[in-house]
Amino acid sequence: MFSTLPVRRIQAHPEHPLDLAQWPATLAPVRQVLTEGWDLGAVTVITGENGSGKSTLLEAVALAYGLNAEGGSTGAMHRSRVSESDLAEHLQLVRGAGASKRGFFLRAETMHGFFSYLEDVGIDGGYHERSHGESFLDIVMKRSRIRGLWLLDEPESALSVSGCLALIGQLRDLIAGGSQVLLSTHSPILAALPGADLYELDETGLRDCRYDDLDLVRTWRSFLDQPARFLRRLE
Repeated sequence: MFSTLPVRRIQAHPEHPLDLAQWPATLAPVRQVLTEGWDLGAVTVITGENGSGKSTLLEAVALAYGLNAEGGSTGAMHRSRVSESDLAEHLQLVRGAGASKRGFFLRAETMHGFFSYLEDVGIDGGYHERSHGESFLDIVMKRSRIRGLWLLDEPESALSVSGCLALIGQLRDLIAGGSQVLLSTHSPILAALPGADLYELDETGLRDCRYDDLDLVRTWRSFLDQPARFLRRLE
């Protein structure tokens, strides 16, 4: 059976190899993708500490797919300051037969600039007049007609608990409509996205993981069970 996923596999580009001694290949998860490849399903969630390579991988996939590194769809042309690695030049995305080439990249740290870009070009507006979380949920709702690859980098930074649950509802609708989702998060709520393949990134690489075994889930449960024990470490 042929896959119709926009991206069914990520692997090293055979004609543009990256020196594995060069950053970001020095990050174990990135090196693993380059040496072993990474097969994606319809819904993938990646977790891990800051600096583990989550955002580096997501922005590289976005660029290799033809999306703007700072967020938006394939037509977004805004740019503030170049900060991404050149990893995208060394990746090959294996697409499903007849799959959509459309997509959207929601990147928490650069969405303010994306909202300003939309206002400047007169495509959409009013996002700066709403709360951060309301703007995030609204942009997903308004772009929900896009059927293709949806990349989301730590969207929980703008969202409350109820906002995270609302986003899960929106993502389920996108997936039901045929879109593919690749999401990075520190949120145990978003990591519970139904049907997701879960991966944890750390200094050993990229590994698939059960929800209950994710470090972020175990840490949050321990903290909520005994917050005073964690806070004593700060004294």
